[in-house]
Amino acid sequence: MIAHEVGHHVQNLIGVLPEFNRQRQTMGQAEANRMSMRVELQADCFAGIWAHFTAQKGLLEDGDIEEAMNAAHQIGDDTLQRRTQGYVVPESFNHGTSEQRATWFANGLRNGRLADCDTFNNPI
Repeated sequence: MIAHEVGHHVQNLIGVLPEFNRQRQTMGQAEANRMSMRVELQADCFAGIWAHFTAQKGLLEDGDIEEAMNAAHQIGDDTLQRRTQGYVVPESFNHGTSEQRATWFANGLRNGRLADCDTFNNPI
């Protein structure tokens, strides 16, 4: 979770968040949700990059990656909606499904490259 929030800080530094906040002013709710999902999934991918380099330094403990993947699955919009309201409303997603969150974390983890985190120009 902390690495995800650091991912948002990186997005702020590289201009992703300021641009999203600027564009959001002219978006309808559905479009803003779709764009927010891309922002959140990119932060998940950036968290994976952090894990990639932390693992290379030998600083992760056994089970840390599995715990991160489980967390990604537990906090997907679909899982949270199913748990809290008993049904899923995909149009309201603004963070991504459990599968998407885990997939984008794994993208960053695999190679540790920013280029693997382009949620804006790749299918999510």
